[in-house]
Amino acid sequence: MRLGWDEIKRRAKVFSEEWKDAHYEKGETQTFYNEFFELFGIRRKQVAIYEQRVKLLKQKHGFIDLFWPGTLLVEQKSANLDLDRAQGQALDYVQGVHPTDQPRWVLTCDFQRWRLLDLETGRELKFHLQDLHKHITAFDFMLGRKVSFETQAGVTIKAAELMGKLHDALEESGYVGHDLEQLLVRLLFCLFADDTGIFQPKDIFLQLIENDTRPDGSNVGRVLSDLFDVLDTPENARQTTLQAELDAFPYVNGQLFGGRLRTAHFDATMREHLLDAARHDWSGVSPAIFGSLFQSVMDAEQRRAKGAHYTTEANILKVIGPLFLDDLKAELASIIARKTAREKELAKFQDKLTRLTFFDPACGCGNFLVIAYREIRRLELECLKAQYGDQQIDAALLSRVTVGQFYGIEFEEFPARIAEVAMWMMDHIANNEINEAFRLNYARIPLKDSAHILHGDALETDWNTLLRAERCSYIMGNPPFLGAKQQDEFQRLQVRRIAALGGSGGTLDYVAAWFIKAGQYCQANKRIQIAFVATNSITQGEQVAQLWPVLYDRHCLEIAFAHRTFAWASEARGKAHVHVVIVGLSHRDHEPSEKRLFSYPDLQGDPVESQHKALTAYLFDARGLANRHLVVKSVSTPINGAPKLQVGSKPVDGGYFIFSPAERSALIEAAPGAERILRPFIGAEEFLNGGIRHIIDVEKITPKDINAYPPIRERISKVRKWRLGEIAKKNSKKGTDRAAASTRPLAQYPTKFHVNVFPASGFLVVPENGSERREYVPAGWLTSPIIPSSLVRIALDAEIWHFAVLASRMHMAWVNHIGGRLKSDPRYSIGLVYNTFPWPDMSEAQRARIEALAQDVLSAREAHPTSSLATLYDPDTMPADLRKAHTALDAAVDKLYRPTPFASDRDRVEHLFGRYEALVNPLERVGVAKNKRVARRSGK
Repeated sequence: MRLGWDEIKRRAKVFSEEWKDAHYEKGETQTFYNEFFELFGIRRKQVAIYEQRVKLLKQKHGFIDLFWPGTLLVEQKSANLDLDRAQGQALDYVQGVHPTDQPRWVLTCDFQRWRLLDLETGRELKFHLQDLHKHITAFDFMLGRKVSFETQAGVTIKAAELMGKLHDALEESGYVGHDLEQLLVRLLFCLFADDTGIFQPKDIFLQLIENDTRPDGSNVGRVLSDLFDVLDTPENARQTTLQAELDAFPYVNGQLFGGRLRTAHFDATMREHLLDAARHDWSGVSPAIFGSLFQSVMDAEQRRAKGAHYTTEANILKVIGPLFLDDLKAELASIIARKTAREKELAKFQDKLTRLTFFDPACGCGNFLVIAYREIRRLELECLKAQYGDQQIDAALLSRVTVGQFYGIEFEEFPARIAEVAMWMMDHIANNEINEAFRLNYARIPLKDSAHILHGDALETDWNTLLRAERCSYIMGNPPFLGAKQQDEFQRLQVRRIAALGGSGGTLDYVAAWFIKAGQYCQANKRIQIAFVATNSITQGEQVAQLWPVLYDRHCLEIAFAHRTFAWASEARGKAHVHVVIVGLSHRDHEPSEKRLFSYPDLQGDPVESQHKALTAYLFDARGLANRHLVVKSVSTPINGAPKLQVGSKPVDGGYFIFSPAERSALIEAAPGAERILRPFIGAEEFLNGGIRHIIDVEKITPKDINAYPPIRERISKVRKWRLGEIAKKNSKKGTDRAAASTRPLAQYPTKFHVNVFPASGFLVVPENGSERREYVPAGWLTSPIIPSSLVRIALDAEIWHFAVLASRMHMAWVNHIGGRLKSDPRYSIGLVYNTFPWPDMSEAQRARIEALAQDVLSAREAHPTSSLATLYDPDTMPADLRKAHTALDAAVDKLYRPTPFASDRDRVEHLFGRYEALVNPLERVGVAKNKRVARRSGK
């Protein structure tokens, strides 16, 4: 009977301890390897021989220390000898072996150092004897299975893909819905149990499928149905006539196998997919990232509709670390370091762990719950080890943290059930860690406790029905993102009902509803701590002024910690590509004195942590602010006397007023002279990347002109028809792009734009959408007869010193931190960015200085006439003279705000935010300044 990995790992640990002093090749090798083979329940002399003679090229013959034909060759050395040389010797021996007997694996060893080389893949594993139990599964071939040195993530992804193939085949055959999802969840448990010691002996599920099902797959479904019945039946309640192959399986319970499923009819291909999954080594599969399974079998359209983005383990730790784990680890370390009352405090700490409850109200496949459970179990294990050392204890009594302390809500049934299984998988892994530490054989089978996973809509559910707020310790998770435009009608209504903003209801992302609902839930227990992953749009742009007053004022929440914008990573196929933040919240009555902030100089790199007394909703330091809850609100006019900024012309014409270069040439050929009633039409694309379109000059065109040029008349007629909804827009591929009903009144005026802007002279231009790569807003100048489109913002009365400030790093800091974004690119909003920007005061001399520096920037651009603005402002291709001009301008603009240099863009925006407060709340700012003067005089 094959041993399970749990038992093998325990044997390996004992083996390592017994041989920790071994060093002499001649005297100890054979006993060493006899006992090594016994780890796997194998008698060495039945499969391998010592001192196998082999012919060599450079000498007559040599002797292999241990040889298992077709499988393993061992070259053993005494301690501290050269293993590189020993491996070379072993590879020479391989060449001397008959081709039919050549081994796949070569082990080079000096008792303490081990090197296992897979000759088929070229992968090599190195470790020390003391860590043999950690790498014992690399010797899977001892049990007749192939080994993989893949990472845990790689093993998990592969497992997910294998199950995805089975899912797709079953679904294609018509086996769908609840039965399919429940079947896959049950199979997941069986596959994991088969390789991790839950099922004993090892591989009995694999052998059942291999030996008891037909190659054509015709009876696979019936065999699985019988197996599921057995797994749901206690051993003492089973029929005495049950075949031995089925009776060998344990009673699982936990309601996982309760209830009949429609029998799945397999074919040969489906059976092979199941066998491929069963042959995979599931002992290396991480339940922590098992959500990738669900994502791998969802199509991309479903993922977008549900806002489903699965979280890596590293990102989960970014949430739960500052939420609770870091403090618990520090508390345990402090207790262990004590010299008095240590045992009592350790017992109290374990009691504390058993009282904690964890709630993920958008749990998906349970990734957050699984990682949190693993970490709490590890803390409990460290606590037990500190109390009992390595003596044997009754782990079943002393290990008291259970999956029952974890709660979740999930909208879809399939991931909800996967979450339950993933928690059981992690429970078994945690039990094995206890077994390893205390040399026990402890498993929680039959299953008794399970995580409390509710299949339902978290935004429609009273969370207290699952977990009373009074019993909740922590709320965490990664709710669906979904911007306002991506939400369906029902989702928009949900968000607006929960936010209760009144009026138009706001433009909040879907994730904002979870923040607000968590705030409501916490009113019954002000000690609950909250942390969610969210799109960075909740900490910048127009959503800040909608969401944060609700959290601050209505629910009395404060930011306890945060991760500023970083690039999302996922373990799953079709992974999400987004930028996110993490925000941790506490009730004002229980907020920490120091707030932790994690910033990312490289959005895909590691963060830099800083400590703060208070943080703003924009995730920067609130020092110096009279009101740390201050948010920037969009306004209709500039708050500091800047010239008006407005959108350009908006034709709303279905594209029929506009002529591409080729269309303009065709017009001139068909109607000579018609070019006089066209004007250049410049939007953000043309302004940044070059090129030009033309548009009918509706400002000056007359009925006579229209009749004189039939192609022009035809275009205007199509504008009217498009506005009426009678035809699709120009170049429509689907033919369904027709005007909305609200556009129809414009059809009465087919020679007018919806927004008419016709500059008579030069004007300042700012593109609507920027790029995350650009360090500056690429503002510039255009002049008549150009008509600007609505995709640029223009100032008709701007002067060059206005351009100087807008083109500075100071202004870009405001854009990046306060403005909204389209995906990860900054979006230039007139009401939110330009109208609220705190302009500097300056003397005539200072103005003349920055105007001269601004002209240097323009001159540097002109020195590169063949390069577009997009090229000039790409950080990889920005010319040295342009960068030098901007650097000088930056320094001059910075000094307009304060004489001391700014350390970073965050430093700049924090300063600007203080100035903004002085503009909108001048009395509060006066009070802050007065208090600071008093504090300085009193020496405080």
